[in-house]
Amino acid sequence: MHTTFIYAHFDGERILLDEPFEMEPNTKLLITVLHEADAERTSWLQVSAERLEAAYGDNEPEYTLSSVREMNPHYD
Repeated sequence: MHTTFIYAHFDGERILLDEPFEMEPNTKLLITVLHEADAERTSWLQVSAERLEAAYGDNEPEYTLSSVREMNPHYD
């Protein structure tokens, strides 16, 4: 199934698309309500995303088995 994300908002009476999008009559839709996040949570999520990006970025070196100095005897 192909998925398309369409931004919309609720005006108090109906759901309105933020940009034009052509659909056939009776097209099935899945609505996700995005609650307003508080500023502190948003800041923590931003910092977390930045640190993950730094840890797993394109410039991160590849570590091979030859770079392991001591094998873990409990690891299969």
